[in-house]
Amino acid sequence: MPVLEWFYQNYFRVQTQGWEHIPPQGQLMFVGSHNGGLATPDLPMFLVDWFRRFGYNREVYGLAHAKMWQVYPAIAQMAARVGAIPFYARNAMAVLDQGTSVLVYPGGGEDAFRPHRLRDRIYFNQRTGFIRLALWHSLPIVPFISWGAHDTLIVLGDCYEQVKQIHDLGIPWLLGIDPEVFPIYLGLPWGLAVGPLPNIPWPSQIHTRVCPPIVFERTGYEASRDRAYVKACYHQVVDTMQKELDALVQEVERKTDGEG
Repeated sequence: MPVLEWFYQNYFRVQTQGWEHIPPQGQLMFVGSHNGGLATPDLPMFLVDWFRRFGYNREVYGLAHAKMWQVYPAIAQMAARVGAIPFYARNAMAVLDQGTSVLVYPGGGEDAFRPHRLRDRIYFNQRTGFIRLALWHSLPIVPFISWGAHDTLIVLGDCYEQVKQIHDLGIPWLLGIDPEVFPIYLGLPWGLAVGPLPNIPWPSQIHTRVCPPIVFERTGYEASRDRAYVKACYHQVVDTMQKELDALVQEVERKTDGEG
């Protein structure tokens, strides 16, 4: 925490708001959109705010992509120290059965490495698993958004489809693992990098916002199996987060113009 707090105060100069929206108790699902490649600096900055406000006794487990443990075990173990677990169904169910809150980033690598031109978009790639999980366990969803981490590296584009075509011709994936995203980006320490390589974030001010909880009208197992209802709930969450992100971007830009 002392290391993360130094980065919070001096490197990313985090500005945050909306924490009053989090109920003082009860099981919740936090849903976020992240930026900045594998470093995703807005995630550890969120955790700094969480631990500052709730200490270490109110647990929240982050459901992280299981491939992190295969490809970058050292990074995965660091994440595990602050509550990350591989996102397998059995892990998610076990945590929820204990009454613990969970933190998910449905967009995965495609979200973290989305091109810089899409930095103001909520991008979950139509993944609805988190909605089914929330409905099944009757969890309110607390969205949170951020702005600024996309400037810690500049993603120019994604050449995954081209690389996949080469793979389909018989060239194996490195370590035998499909990366699902193959970005081209400008960032430290590589300069120009190709592929989902670890990066050192460039210092950029990060703004975060916790949004009011979303409580669905219908919950339970049957609701979680209703595809049309799940899709409607998914769009409700994405549309809410997009509206909040649009407002946050406008606030930051007005403040920047005023200081200029």
